[in-house]
Amino acid sequence: MAPNASPAHQDPAAADAPVAVAVIQFAPGTDPAANLAALRDHVETAAGRGARVVVAPEYSMFAVSRLDERIVAVAEPLTGKFVTGLGAVAREFGVHLVAGMVEADAADPGRIRNTLVVLDPAGGLVAHYRKVHLYDAFGHLESDVVHAGAIEEPALFTVDGVSFGLQTCFDLRFPEGFRRIAAAGAQVLVLPAQWIPGPGKVDQWTTLLRARAIENTVYVLGADQCGTRGAGASMIIDPTGKVLAELGDEPGVLTAEVNLAHLGAVRTTNPSLALRRFAITPRAAG
Repeated sequence: MAPNASPAHQDPAAADAPVAVAVIQFAPGTDPAANLAALRDHVETAAGRGARVVVAPEYSMFAVSRLDERIVAVAEPLTGKFVTGLGAVAREFGVHLVAGMVEADAADPGRIRNTLVVLDPAGGLVAHYRKVHLYDAFGHLESDVVHAGAIEEPALFTVDGVSFGLQTCFDLRFPEGFRRIAAAGAQVLVLPAQWIPGPGKVDQWTTLLRARAIENTVYVLGADQCGTRGAGASMIIDPTGKVLAELGDEPGVLTAEVNLAHLGAVRTTNPSLALRRFAITPRAAG
């Protein structure tokens, strides 16, 4: 499947069996090679539990508390060492692997793109998403060093008949983006994050994750960083808002199953996605 290609709507009865998914929570630092090695160990754990899709946090490649020239210096293209390394890990364990990387911006060497990549079990790049809503809030200015992604067709990928859609961290505060992805056919919303700690932030994170699941009747996979740079509290949530698995502030791996029969039953009982009467349109920049 080509990067960012949008599959047709999937029939909830189409998948033969539930798809096992996993969320990795860890504390990446400023050494991309060490971060990749840590990810590999967590992916091995996830694959050992049967996971077919494994989701790691935003900025898994390189993480700092405040963005500056250090992150620009390590930026790589989508064909660089880190993405190639992710592909090797995905191939080694036979999984689809989602992780956040620091993408070089060819048009502006002084800035980067905050990019999610999806590697398939053959190690190939099958989708990517460049963060649209930058974290210019709570005293941070991500836009100082990051170019926002263009508004494009929703970034989707399919595993065993299940459609997954991508968003990143601060995007969580903008429900229209998630609705647009769900309307495009996503049955699982994948959200890698570096949710910066602070007063009330964990409560906001968990509330918004569950809200996105409930209002779109989808599964949500929230993969956060932990340690001093992330708030933790990674979660896997079902289409009713039920928390299937969660972590505190420690590193670890969450696993659960995406069951399209259950999703279909939820949408039959609560057809809110089908009953919506408003469309989502892009807002002009500025």
